[in-house]
Amino acid sequence: MGEQPSSTVFRKGSRSAPEGYFRWEAAGLAWLADAPGGAAVVEVLEVAEQHLDLVKLSFANPDPAMAEAFGAALARTHDAGAPAFGSPPAGWEGDGFLGPATQLLPLGLTPEESWGSFFAEQRILPMLAAAVDLGLFHRSDRVVFERVARRLQDGEFDDGSAPARIHGDLWSGNIAWTPGGAVLIDPAAHGGHRETDLAMLALFGCPHWDFVVGGYLGQHRLDGQWPERVALHQLHPLLVHAVLFGSDYPRRALDLARRYR
Repeated sequence: MGEQPSSTVFRKGSRSAPEGYFRWEAAGLAWLADAPGGAAVVEVLEVAEQHLDLVKLSFANPDPAMAEAFGAALARTHDAGAPAFGSPPAGWEGDGFLGPATQLLPLGLTPEESWGSFFAEQRILPMLAAAVDLGLFHRSDRVVFERVARRLQDGEFDDGSAPARIHGDLWSGNIAWTPGGAVLIDPAAHGGHRETDLAMLALFGCPHWDFVVGGYLGQHRLDGQWPERVALHQLHPLLVHAVLFGSDYPRRALDLARRYR
């Protein structure tokens, strides 16, 4: 039998995980942790082919001050930047992974200069194709998403923002609230748009959300139209959830897509 982790170690393990999966996660954690003054990141102790050992965290209930501090730190993580939209974390080459370990989906990571092209061609359209293959959308539904993708490819939603160093899967379950504050876990880190992380937090709810946003805006000001783009950034995670879980996620994704067709 292999050596068992101690009580101070949290081991993520999977015999079915694809080759490189845990190295991919470790690379993302290290890249996020390297952001000056950025959000705290769980410490990696060991990377193996079938497991990842992390420092075991203790948990606490978040308060508004913790949420505000996290928002400011997240902005600094984003400010650390990335070489391009779609660029992988330092130390990783090729595409990444997204989703639960038992149902991992490929995450395209081909660097692009335009966020709109990146988001359309490596996020929206691949997930749309997977959803169509599963019979989740009719032809008329697919046309709606394709129109949104064309607008993205044409640069209509490019706002001149530089590529940000984003977590990439920042729903509230991937923030561990500890006595010392928020700690990032389980990233799908890459170069992306900073609003993508914020939109993901808003999609599934985040404790003291208004304070998170306040802390973020205090560190990095966004233009006044950013709330109108939140639903656009939520299209990809909703399509991912539609493919993985079905339920009402296809309807929710389609409803949002209609706003931007």
